[in-house]
Amino acid sequence: MTMDENMKTLKGMGLTMYEAEAYVTINSLISSNATEIAEKSGIPRSKIYDVLKNLVKKDFIEVEDGRPLTYNVKSPVEVLSREKEKIDSQIDDTITRLTYVYENGMSQVQAPIWRIYGVEKIISQEIEIIKRAKNSINMRIGFLFEGEGDALVKALKNRSDLRINILASPSCYINNEEIDIIALFKEADIPIQKADIPFVKVIISDSKEMMHTYTKFSEDKRNVIPETAIGIWNKYEDIAKNYDDRFMNQLKKMKNKKK
Repeated sequence: MTMDENMKTLKGMGLTMYEAEAYVTINSLISSNATEIAEKSGIPRSKIYDVLKNLVKKDFIEVEDGRPLTYNVKSPVEVLSREKEKIDSQIDDTITRLTYVYENGMSQVQAPIWRIYGVEKIISQEIEIIKRAKNSINMRIGFLFEGEGDALVKALKNRSDLRINILASPSCYINNEEIDIIALFKEADIPIQKADIPFVKVIISDSKEMMHTYTKFSEDKRNVIPETAIGIWNKYEDIAKNYDDRFMNQLKKMKNKKK
């Protein structure tokens, strides 16, 4: 990491430019007085004592009594790990607060249906739906985009608290390579059953939110044409519940047949 990158990171943690410069300088000196730190860092002497005082207050350095005062650096592992935990906690709290605002806002939207274009945006929205789910995720998978299978597996493995049901075609083609959909999810211990699914994909969360994904295929019906992909994200609860009920009825019939 370059000096500029170090400075940028430290400023991102709430240090001023002078504080960041002083902390980087003290890391090379380990222990020093204000005059030497000012000379090495280029910080004006008129500012250095306030800068060092702030670093002591923020627990980045320690001060030792004497004439002159001696400033000792605290280990970057200790300091930066502590600050990282603090920032992570703040981000988590902000996510919680803003998600509440977002979901409350979504519930007020008159017509909560959106079209999503592009494979990356579609996959990203699927992952967000999984992250927001509180009780259940039900999916019908008739095809997968490149990289989508691995992304879904990773997201679903992180949500072992959910009831997960997946009905899927046995396989699909990505770049002329046959992908075993069933094996992909089974190897990750994610519940999945083979079913006769058309070239469509549906994800339903908590019977309240869902997304349909459509795409065109090559003439031989093997490969997805990714630039034609479109997702219909739907937050009409009545519609989502209707699709979820149909999904559960299909799943129930399949289980009864196996008996």
